[in-house]
Amino acid sequence: MNPQNPRQLAFLTLRDIHKGAYADVALDRFLRTSNLNDVNRRFATELVYGSVRRQRTLDTIIDQLGKKKANQQPSDIRTILHLGLYQLRYLTNIPVSAAINTTVELAKENKLAALSGVVNGLLRQYDRISSPNQDPLILPANLVARLGILYSFPDWIIQLWLEQWGAAETEQLCEWMNQTPAIDLRINPLKTTLEEVETILKSANILVKKIPHLPQALRLMGSTGAIQNLPGFQEGLWTVQDSSAQMVTHLLDPQPGEVIIDACAAPGGKTTHIVELMKDKGKVWAGDRTPSRLKKLQENAQRLNLKSIEICTGDSRNFPQFTNIADRVLLDVPCSGLGTLHRHADARWRQTPENVKELAALQKELLDSVSKYVKPGGILVYSTCTLHPLENEQVIENFLATHANWQIELPAANSPMYSFVAPPGWIKVLPHREQMDGFFMVRLRSTAQSFKE
Repeated sequence: MNPQNPRQLAFLTLRDIHKGAYADVALDRFLRTSNLNDVNRRFATELVYGSVRRQRTLDTIIDQLGKKKANQQPSDIRTILHLGLYQLRYLTNIPVSAAINTTVELAKENKLAALSGVVNGLLRQYDRISSPNQDPLILPANLVARLGILYSFPDWIIQLWLEQWGAAETEQLCEWMNQTPAIDLRINPLKTTLEEVETILKSANILVKKIPHLPQALRLMGSTGAIQNLPGFQEGLWTVQDSSAQMVTHLLDPQPGEVIIDACAAPGGKTTHIVELMKDKGKVWAGDRTPSRLKKLQENAQRLNLKSIEICTGDSRNFPQFTNIADRVLLDVPCSGLGTLHRHADARWRQTPENVKELAALQKELLDSVSKYVKPGGILVYSTCTLHPLENEQVIENFLATHANWQIELPAANSPMYSFVAPPGWIKVLPHREQMDGFFMVRLRSTAQSFKE
């Protein structure tokens, strides 16, 4: 099917997502086959990601206003109601009549004419009782459930954040995670300068701004169209990478001529950054067990014209050939991604406390294994894009308690990362404070004196 209007494309995409497809994969599949212009592609993307993010809120409204609860509605009607309610509640630039009428038509177009009256009635009821002084959404008194319904998160994530930061900051964090994510670029210093890329983009009417403390970072402002069509992309003058992820490589601080291992490398954003900071002099071993993602790494390296990367396919816990060879190791572990929920609309619904425990166990195994790849006196940087202590602080505390020849090391005072360090020496980027993805990172140094230790 080749949908030619944004609401139909959003409906078909959401239907696949509700059947288990990943949001970004499903959306990309439909966008590839559509002939929508840039404005309608952005609108379809907003409808899909917004409806997925706000799923709990929208279901609660259906529960409260409908004759049947959301989970009792035919699945396609539930999806159509999500689209209509999302427009009414969150998109101020869509006239109410347009939101309601097009949603009713969507039901008819998809062989649901018999239920179009249900759609029409519920949406009009929502509009009728909605006003600046009255929210149709009725919230419970319990703080966890109230915030979970209002901001559309599972209770366990709300509880986790409340325990760490309290109610006010949890609300700020929830608001941040429901925003459309910013796109940051990392310029390639082997080919260009920050100022040159800034000039090239501005000449194409693309607004950008610099990111404090990060010498290669630019943030795109406003709508840009397809990234690969922007000036400088095909020429390898820059790549897309969030500011927080750029911080990780600056904390590693790779130097020309070194041997460096990126143990969980794909799709290669940090790997290519390592090579750029090394001036493409030395050796970077990029390990990952997913060949398709390593192919993406190779494509990025080729576009950026980087030569120092060697691919190693396999489980990073089982690379005995790397024992004691690396001056520095980067371990950016698989994690729950709770710092990047704004980028991955469906991740909040896919992750569970049980998944986090499994990931933490894997992270401990990876850290134990790759620490053996570091030369005596060498550096290991551990990083995640999650905000869960079980995957962050507790992993590092466990490692230091069981590995006497390792200690936390602060970055140099002139490092871009120095001002971000908090006691006892790690960096935890909170998105609502720093206006970038949530990350945890820590720099560790081996204090072993010889290969025998």
